[in-house]
Amino acid sequence: MTQMLSDVRARLERLGSLETDTFEDRRHKVTLLVLTGTSLFASVLWGTMYFAILGPTITVFITFGFTLVVGAALLIFFATRRFVLLLYPFFIMILWNPIAMQWSLGGFAASGVVMTWSVLAPFCALLFQTQRKAMWWFAAYLALLAASLVFDHQVQQWAPPLAHRTSMLFFGMNIIGPSVVIFLTMMYFVNAFQREHERSESLLLNILPAPIAERLKEGHEVIADAHGEVTILFADIVNFTALAAQRGPEQLVILLNAVFSAFDQLTERYGLEKIKTVGDAYMVAAGLPDPRPDHAEATADLALDMQAETARISEEFGVPLGLRIGINTGPVVAGVIGERKFAYDLWGDSVNTASRMESQGVENCIQLTESTYERLKSTFLCDERGTIPIKGKAEMQTYFLVRRQTGDR
Repeated sequence: MTQMLSDVRARLERLGSLETDTFEDRRHKVTLLVLTGTSLFASVLWGTMYFAILGPTITVFITFGFTLVVGAALLIFFATRRFVLLLYPFFIMILWNPIAMQWSLGGFAASGVVMTWSVLAPFCALLFQTQRKAMWWFAAYLALLAASLVFDHQVQQWAPPLAHRTSMLFFGMNIIGPSVVIFLTMMYFVNAFQREHERSESLLLNILPAPIAERLKEGHEVIADAHGEVTILFADIVNFTALAAQRGPEQLVILLNAVFSAFDQLTERYGLEKIKTVGDAYMVAAGLPDPRPDHAEATADLALDMQAETARISEEFGVPLGLRIGINTGPVVAGVIGERKFAYDLWGDSVNTASRMESQGVENCIQLTESTYERLKSTFLCDERGTIPIKGKAEMQTYFLVRRQTGDR
């Protein structure tokens, strides 16, 4: 059933949408096509039924008048794909036509309350237009309803002689018909809204960790957390500026996308948080927003796999890619900054130190601070690099991560 609805939606989008239409434009157009299509079918059914029961009366001409006007508007819409050329003819006809039918049939009781169909005008205005415009359509509906109530006694003289069973048939059709149209419209509209909501959720989760996104949606104005111990990784492609100068823009983006997409998959596999990319630099953190005891080990596994993926992509593209990685463990402050293009970021000396481990590291090596080494030395093989001068700091003892010890993974 879901697949069938998706196929129908796709066909309607192809028929009624322009390539330049936004997602909302496409949703509105398909929703209107569903409305007009079901209403046209109903008008043909109602007109045929009235003709069979009443003969060639004015009611039949009014009913088929709706079919002709809205059908012509639908053809013009398919030719131009201009939304308003179908919207306003449909609104006017669905508001006025059922009331004219009701008057011609002799009022509320004799017509089976056929003007129930007119409520589709303000209902559709809420879907497609502003609330202000919808209020005007609703006011017009109420005015016509009031006029029908006032003049109901006068129009009763036009009521054709109908059996009680036929009157009940009219009544049932005029309750069921609009209900079906509204249900089908809302089913599509809600489905489209759900797809858009899921898309928005997916985009939000691409920017923020899930727990942070939930807090943001709950209305937290300030999101800032202190984490006592996390592990931060910085990775940078060596000599990327020179590499960029040798390749065209499209080739460069394709290459960088291949590298970072591979890193994204690895980060997700290990359950870590990608913080950001800046140019050709990639930043990851482990142990936040939810703490985990193996944050250092998970980051080390990630770093080793990032090296392997970089080597694979280098061979696949025939481009010499070198990767420098730096890792540090310590306390950080994490939070969301910005109001429009917000971002989840980290601050603190531990972040700066991790960045220094990368920038003052060695190509195709993973440099660790002593704090990270102490957490890895029992499960990973590491080589001591010795003390090196670190910009903005005194000399620091550092290590190179080599691999996991045999049997520990």
